[in-house]
Amino acid sequence: MRRMTDETRSERTARVLVERLDALARVASGLKHPGAERLVELASVATMHAVALELLQADKADAIWRQAHARQPELPAVVVELPERLAA
Repeated sequence: MRRMTDETRSERTARVLVERLDALARVASGLKHPGAERLVELASVATMHAVALELLQADKADAIWRQAHARQPELPAVVVELPERLAA
């Protein structure tokens, strides 16, 4: 069995995030605004977890989100604030 390298894992995580954001943008156009925002919040939290687990570099995650918003303007922009104990 082949072992996955950190670089391969990071590339895979980035690819999955891009695919999920594109799919989310397609679905968001058919949802009411609060429902779409909630899905974006969940994707944002999942991205933060990937960065915290070092599966994805923060600058790469930021770039993916910026590109997703450029490709899919209907993707809601949501700012997720971590609770104080997690933000520190």
